[in-house]
Amino acid sequence: MRILVTNDDGIEAAGISELARVACGTDAEVFVAAPAHERSGSGAALTAVKSETGVITDSVGLPSAPGAAAYGVHATPALIAVMATTGAFGPAPDLVLSGINHGPNTGLMLLHSGTVGAAFTAAAHGVPAIAFSHASPTPATWDTAVLVVQHVVRWALARTLSALVLNVNIPDVPPDELRGICTARLSAFGAAQARVKRAGRRQTVTVSEESEMPEEDSDAALLAAGWATVTPVAAPCEIAADLPGLVTDRFLVASA
Repeated sequence: MRILVTNDDGIEAAGISELARVACGTDAEVFVAAPAHERSGSGAALTAVKSETGVITDSVGLPSAPGAAAYGVHATPALIAVMATTGAFGPAPDLVLSGINHGPNTGLMLLHSGTVGAAFTAAAHGVPAIAFSHASPTPATWDTAVLVVQHVVRWALARTLSALVLNVNIPDVPPDELRGICTARLSAFGAAQARVKRAGRRQTVTVSEESEMPEEDSDAALLAAGWATVTPVAAPCEIAADLPGLVTDRFLVASA
């Protein structure tokens, strides 16, 4: 079993150190490849800084994972996932762990998350992945997050998983105040939502906390109530839809 640990907050973030520490506590072979600098909000973008020899990659030391090879990659998390699954760091991983993100990834806003984008990309290349996020951008404690990650990783390693993605959010509470781990559906919005204001030809975009109360069984509501939430999510896939008038049996060229 080979595990890739990555994130979008960068190789120096506290969250990835905690995640790598947990991964190295298993029997798996662990390697760490994460952005050299923060790439939050990059979604599944595939961008990088390149030289004549390819994507710039620095070998680094990660004190929390002294036995693991670690790389600071000048690329987005999704591109790092592509590199890993196609052999850039040796044999492809059997499991990808992404995070622990500094801040939640709940609801439909996870579409924009680099943490989840890496997981989606790994799954698209046939590798199961788990994205972990902390409810607070500035956590008061990592103890609860570590306990949840340990439980979820042990569960994953004990099973033969298909190329699924689990989105896990962890509350910022002491371990004795954690209510448990539960499945949850995605909130209609999530941790935040973007609003576009137009004034003539000028547009401004602001991001603020959602104003509506999230649904009781959603990840945002359950996270706020002290639960760690787990949501199985899918990368972009085809859906059943009725498309009247669009499909034709020959190519039609519009007249000039």
